[in-house]
Amino acid sequence: MNLIDMHCDTILKMMGREEEFNFKNNNYGIDLSKLKRSNSIAEFFACFVDLKGDKDPLQRALDMVDKLYLEINKHRETIAIAKSYQDIVTNRKEDKISAILTIEGGEALKGKLSNLRNFYKLGVRLITLTWNYQNEIGYPGCVEEFAEKGLTEFGKELITEMNNLGMIVDVSHLSDGGFYDAIKYSKKPIVASHSNARKVKSHSRNLTDHMIKLLGENGGVMGLNFCNPFLSKNKVATVEDMISHIKHIVNIGGIDVAAIGTDFDGIDNPPEIKHIGEMDKLVDALQKHGFSEVDIEKIFYKNTLRVIKENL
Repeated sequence: MNLIDMHCDTILKMMGREEEFNFKNNNYGIDLSKLKRSNSIAEFFACFVDLKGDKDPLQRALDMVDKLYLEINKHRETIAIAKSYQDIVTNRKEDKISAILTIEGGEALKGKLSNLRNFYKLGVRLITLTWNYQNEIGYPGCVEEFAEKGLTEFGKELITEMNNLGMIVDVSHLSDGGFYDAIKYSKKPIVASHSNARKVKSHSRNLTDHMIKLLGENGGVMGLNFCNPFLSKNKVATVEDMISHIKHIVNIGGIDVAAIGTDFDGIDNPPEIKHIGEMDKLVDALQKHGFSEVDIEKIFYKNTLRVIKENL
């Protein structure tokens, strides 16, 4: 089964580890060998910025973009940057994994559309509008008092410019009010790159049934997040926990809304599927629960590929 994973934090593992980081084989959630094992077509690599930890979020994001390019250059026979749907098609023909650059935390833009355009020129094709802090774009979902707050005026302008450029709007981490604004103002399908179903596990990082339904109507997708607190009450989330979320998401939003967004290398406590090379466990479980091969293909890569094609 082919795979497209909409979110990982592997660049974060690369930073400051020049001597020890091995992109081909490592002990993290994602490396090139594991991506090959999972038949990965594309992996979305996040440049994660922390407003409280990074003195200059713009510079931090630029350093992370640079770091991924350096690593890809070392392994250019295996992986290549993809800036468009056509790039993914070309890379597949050359038996290369596509790396799609993203920014997690819109504070990296410092409230300027010129920074967005410059990141676009560098190959960034998705922006997760907020992380866990308020920024120039909007408000995080993890702060209860911000739940109903929508996007700022700059946030609305940003979505229009992202649509014009051909960049994917990502609402994971965003406030509920921000989600509704993103759906309202985007003329193209949006994504929740790494979010689960709130009805199955009550957490602000997950989407309500109404959001899932709207996302499906919008033509967007949501990537199943493997982080335990968003999946399960158990200490270690099981594949059955993942199935519960997928079943609910499909029941509410339709099969075309379900996708994968593992969050590997950004989660503290790996679930039963410990790394990207073990995705066959989820395939087997989906088959046992009556999902057809066509359904599983949609969840694993075709739905996300469709959104890529419509945006990029």
